[in-house]
Amino acid sequence: MAGRPPILFPLFAELETLAGVGPKTARLLPQIGIEKPRDLLFTLPYSGIDRRRRATIQGADLPSVLTLEVEVGRHLPPRSRGRPYRVEVHDAETTFQLVFFHAREDWLQRQLPFGQRRIVSGKVELFDGIGQMVHPDHMLPPEEADEIPVFEPVYPLTQGVTQRVMAKATQAALERAPELGEWIDPALRAREGWPAWDDALRTAHRPLSMSELAPQSPARQRLAYDELMAHQLTLALARSAVRKGKGMPTIGDGRLRDRVLAALPYRPTGAQDRALAEIAADMAAPARMNRLLQGDVGAGKTLVAFLALLIAVEAGGQGAMMAPTEILARQHLDGLRPLAETAGVRLDILTGRDKGGERAAKLAALAAGEIDILVGTHAVFQKDVDFADLRLAIVDEQHRFGVAQRLALGTKGRSADMLVMTATPIPRSLALAQYGDMDVSLLDEKPPGRSPVKTALVSTGRMDEVIDHLRRAVAEGRQAYWVCPLVEESEVIDMTAAEERFRRLRAILGEGVVGLVHGQMPPSDKDAAMARFVAGDTKVLVSTTVIEVGVNVPNASIMVIERAESFGLAQLHQLRGRVGRGAAASTCLMLYQPPLSEGGRRRLETLRETEDGFRIAEEDLAMRGAGDLIGTAQSGLPRFRIADLERQSALMALAQSDARKLLADDPTLTSPRGEAARVLLWLMEQDKAIRLISVG
Repeated sequence: MAGRPPILFPLFAELETLAGVGPKTARLLPQIGIEKPRDLLFTLPYSGIDRRRRATIQGADLPSVLTLEVEVGRHLPPRSRGRPYRVEVHDAETTFQLVFFHAREDWLQRQLPFGQRRIVSGKVELFDGIGQMVHPDHMLPPEEADEIPVFEPVYPLTQGVTQRVMAKATQAALERAPELGEWIDPALRAREGWPAWDDALRTAHRPLSMSELAPQSPARQRLAYDELMAHQLTLALARSAVRKGKGMPTIGDGRLRDRVLAALPYRPTGAQDRALAEIAADMAAPARMNRLLQGDVGAGKTLVAFLALLIAVEAGGQGAMMAPTEILARQHLDGLRPLAETAGVRLDILTGRDKGGERAAKLAALAAGEIDILVGTHAVFQKDVDFADLRLAIVDEQHRFGVAQRLALGTKGRSADMLVMTATPIPRSLALAQYGDMDVSLLDEKPPGRSPVKTALVSTGRMDEVIDHLRRAVAEGRQAYWVCPLVEESEVIDMTAAEERFRRLRAILGEGVVGLVHGQMPPSDKDAAMARFVAGDTKVLVSTTVIEVGVNVPNASIMVIERAESFGLAQLHQLRGRVGRGAAASTCLMLYQPPLSEGGRRRLETLRETEDGFRIAEEDLAMRGAGDLIGTAQSGLPRFRIADLERQSALMALAQSDARKLLADDPTLTSPRGEAARVLLWLMEQDKAIRLISVG
């Protein structure tokens, strides 16, 4: 694919090539993310000032910004140092003063000669009954009055850059905005009443009223849509790259699945049946599957995943399931083992701990097809691991993976279908932003037999009561988690907090009753501590947040979260999901340190009111914003300049279907609209997508 189209060159030139931008300004603008003319175009004003002309300040609601034609009267220089310089002016009905601090008299005499007329614009306030305009924003002879916009846009600034400099630079960038071909579907554009791209930019930068600054104004909606469309086009290209990979139809005969379903003490939920049917249909198709299985805590993803792996085995192939940590990989192994025995399939595990002869033996068995299903950490995808016939790769806990890693995994599995599982309910707009390249199956029902978790908020002042409650529960044979606070972003300090709590509980509850797990322990110690808790040898497990994801101990029915206000909503919901897995009534005690901040209180109350992960996620998004929700640093979540993920999720969904349809109609993007879409990708700096087209 050729490089950037020449029509865009002027927008990617140096900032100093713009009129009114000198070397100093060019050095300062990158602090607000402006490095080239293109960035100025997408830095929209966030407010505006009404500069319509008035006849007089009389009757105006002061203080306010007013623009008037005046006659210049007397100059009143300061009587002593540090006092302001004043100039009397007369509007149509009254007299007021222009006030200047540290101004040079000769300059003011030139700007405001006695008896001449001037247009002045600025904030007018009453001071001792006299109207004053301190340092007017504009002072011009009437014949130059057109330089003052009727409605003046207000831009974000950085130190050393004024509104005037920003307005001038943006104006110069706008003059470079070319007419580009239309990448939006014509029917959609007509239906929404959106302007052309260059017109939309001009309207957005030269608003005539506050309503044109609103996100829902047609010009701004169009520009937001362009950003979302470029992003969704990138994801759609990634998706079609995976699907183009020669898939292999994988069709099972159902014999192994029937055995497992017959042995289960319950029927799968409707949501589980539906998700499995979607997965089976994808696996049977010739294109490669790229699907996300999204389910709330305890919605039964493991069963769906295992049944999907059985389809691969029924068809004569193999399956792999990959978890982010060793603890989780072992746990998947323990969870799947009874199911595998029922089905009569061979299951094994491969982690970084397998060394030497043991590892070599597993690799040989895998290559010979003697292992049907392999569970493991990312060690599963090292160079020397060869499958006889890998049909399905399942990745658990997706948000540690970005689009790039998904593509890399896809290439590893020859033509394996790909299923990604996440227990993090994600609001729809974010799911589209992060996983727009995937098809989504949703598990939104709880399996029978899971008791609701009773959630209570308890202040840290009642710590002794909580420990007493714990002692009685342990005496009755129950088990509990005690999660220690995130003291700060330092595992070492979190560890100290956990160790202190461990010592204190051990002193009260007795030796051997309390276990400890934290991120600084060697993996073998961590696994051993977990194993003792799973076996029921230890009754209380003190931990940092390492247990947030996936640990399954049905007998554990109490979850204590210390300093709960320091955790995010999604994290608290995940932690609470560790209990309520058995038949016993479960409780989650959130210990908080008063006084609670407004946000902290709202988070804890939301959790007390609902167990619905999707509702919690929407609330989390509303409270924290998109970047924080996934932790933008590691999420690969795009940064949008204009589009707002929280408020424009409907636009994101529209962009996804539009992008997919465009690629379905024109996979090589060579039609006129396809060519325009290529220009959009260059304009939005979606280099990844451009590489995908050139490869495709």
